Amino acid sequence: MDPIILSVTFVLGLLANRMKLPALVGFLVAGFILNAMGFTVSEDIKDIGDLGVTLLLFTIGLKLKTKQLLRPEIWAAGSIHMTLAVLFFWLIVQLFTYTGLHFFVGLSISTSLLIGFALSFSSTVFAVKIMEESGLAKSLNGRIAIGVLIIQDILAVLFITFSTGKTPSLWALLIIALLPAARWVFRYILDHTGHGELQVLFGMSLALAAGAGAFEMVGLKADLGALIMGMLLATHPRASELADSLLSLKDFMLLGFFLSIGLGGFPNMTALATAVFFVLLIPLKSMLFFFLFTRFNVSARSSFIAAINLTSYSEFGLIVGAIGVSYGWMDSKWLVVMAIALSLSFIVASPLNMQAEELFERWRNFLNRFDTEISHPDEVLISSTANWQILIVGMGRVGTQTYDFLRERFGDIILGVDADQETIQRHKDAGRDVVHADISDGDFWRRIVPLRCVKLGVLTIPNLDAKLYAMNMAKKVGSNSKLVAITEYDDEIAPLLVGGADFAFNIYDGVGIGLASEISNYLDTSNLVIEK
Repeated sequence: MDPIILSVTFVLGLLANRMKLPALVGFLVAGFILNAMGFTVSEDIKDIGDLGVTLLLFTIGLKLKTKQLLRPEIWAAGSIHMTLAVLFFWLIVQLFTYTGLHFFVGLSISTSLLIGFALSFSSTVFAVKIMEESGLAKSLNGRIAIGVLIIQDILAVLFITFSTGKTPSLWALLIIALLPAARWVFRYILDHTGHGELQVLFGMSLALAAGAGAFEMVGLKADLGALIMGMLLATHPRASELADSLLSLKDFMLLGFFLSIGLGGFPNMTALATAVFFVLLIPLKSMLFFFLFTRFNVSARSSFIAAINLTSYSEFGLIVGAIGVSYGWMDSKWLVVMAIALSLSFIVASPLNMQAEELFERWRNFLNRFDTEISHPDEVLISSTANWQILIVGMGRVGTQTYDFLRERFGDIILGVDADQETIQRHKDAGRDVVHADISDGDFWRRIVPLRCVKLGVLTIPNLDAKLYAMNMAKKVGSNSKLVAITEYDDEIAPLLVGGADFAFNIYDGVGIGLASEISNYLDTSNLVIEK
């Protein structure tokens, strides 16, 4: 990339970050500014952006369990929403053809349907990036939003496959047939790649060569191949580690995707007004998501957050529009409208996602009226009769070791909390008392904190904002518990203490002490010569 492009993008990304907005908003604005300076979208930027999207879908696959898509709140709600959204946007566009506005004059029913289909998607890139930054990807609302996005992506891939007239070759059947065997081979390789550059190279090769490259050669969508390659390894113990190793590389490449949107430039005033009008309709998409999720017994809070996560238009809409333009199904001016509507939707949705919890708390009494009598299996209320005195939030490696140490010392007075069902099941099989809960859910704290027997809360989750929110909610509901928080970064200690932690420390500070303690336990000191 040109040094000027990188510099402007960094400055705008930093400004967005300081304004408590996702950096991607700054990248979009940087694209607009660079376009005004005379820069255009180069092939290099497009290629980098395409690689970023491919890696993103691969990492989504690494975190996606196939059985999650089979839940009705995902496949049924996602399919119903897309159907109704297509019909809604089609009707709106058709009604405008009778207004005499020249932008809509002459649109056929099929063209209106195509526009409606393109506008019915929500952005996978945007939503996943937001959830990764907030640490909510494994929460119920995060899993629902990602699942719905996958359903939409599958429908988009089917449309792209059949609309282009490219039918998969017979070799595609062979690739699909070989997937079970390939899964075993890839899992074996991942076991032996170590934890350094070979692991990163393996992930890149799997996403770009075995996935995107191989699928494209046999007439299947490249991004679908990357997604499936990730799903083959989703249940591997090191799947999360592989995703983390690709994180920085993926984030840098996605920079090209967001830049290319901004570098596309602004349309004329008529097209801009049309794009703004479509952005004003996005809340209706979100309201429909909220209503459908609650009908499948998801709580109002989880439904609301998931709907906010899906408040955007999608990059797949641009792909659908580009196909329509290339085949003469619609005028190229509509592709410009979709591009600017996509950009504006990101800018509008970013602060909404950042304030989603606060917005729900503000409207909680009204939104809770949509709750059903039956609770979702992942949102069963926690019993208030147990004699828990210590609460450990986040049952990863650190949380597990803390749990075991404290239980050995104080007995069965400890409750573990985690947002991942498979993690919870492993702990239950090991005899630990662990429950499912999303600690970013204010209702969770209202249920758990009134247990006056809880004397200590330990926060081992990695995300700083999630820890600060948890401590804030504990204060609001009147908790008198002592709060301990860990972090991997020294610059997060002060915000944690200000945010309400009684004690906060860098977890690496205690590594040497722990090592020395273990050495003293196993080392035979009888033969040591101690000099004075």
